[in-house]
Amino acid sequence: MDKNRFEEVKNHFLNTQRKRYGIGTLQEKTVHAILKDYYAPDKDMQEIPINGYVADIYTGSEIIEIQTANFNKIRSKLDSFLPEYPVTLVYPIPHIKWLSWIDEETGECSALRKSPVKGNVYKAFFELYKIKSYLKHPNLRICIPLLDIEEYRLLNGWSADKKKGSCRFDRIPVALADEIRFERIEDYVQLIPYELSEPFTVSEFAKAVKIKKAEAGKVLHILHYLTVITHCGKKGNAYLYRVDD
Repeated sequence: MDKNRFEEVKNHFLNTQRKRYGIGTLQEKTVHAILKDYYAPDKDMQEIPINGYVADIYTGSEIIEIQTANFNKIRSKLDSFLPEYPVTLVYPIPHIKWLSWIDEETGECSALRKSPVKGNVYKAFFELYKIKSYLKHPNLRICIPLLDIEEYRLLNGWSADKKKGSCRFDRIPVALADEIRFERIEDYVQLIPYELSEPFTVSEFAKAVKIKKAEAGKVLHILHYLTVITHCGKKGNAYLYRVDD
């Protein structure tokens, strides 16, 4: 992770593309474009045809795919790429988010307001669950950059204030806060807090990492599938887990 270079890439992109075209004209591709330039500063490595698909980045030895949502759509690429190439799948997560609302009639943007919700690496497991069967492949690596972002949304929702059900217009990265990588299955053990006593339940894990129980269940399901953790009994109706030796 190189926060200074990320800042340089971000500023260059915003000072050229955004100043020229304005917010939203790239139609939700700003995060993708900035990350592509960050992970592949040599543009000759970008948008490379391989096996009938176009890889976001091909370094000559590794493919890097940046997926901002909908992991179901990446399955066919993984089927094509993984047998022949190491693939790093980059999935950005909003860390700290500021929201602005856009009036469709006037084009006026409201002042940015900080969202009380803070993102973390565990948010990635909603999407990772969709490619669970690929996570054991030795050629697949996962990279999760945590981004502070500005999010712009249209006031076109169904609620009285037009915010619920609204459309996201664009997201602009402000800073790279952190980057979590899973280069091999053993790396997933970093998701279990050191201070969490074993054995533990889903509820105890959720409390330790400050996420909802349903999210924690999905994380532990995948960690169990990857044999990072194992069942070791029950506490009432709840399964007990421990880190596999």
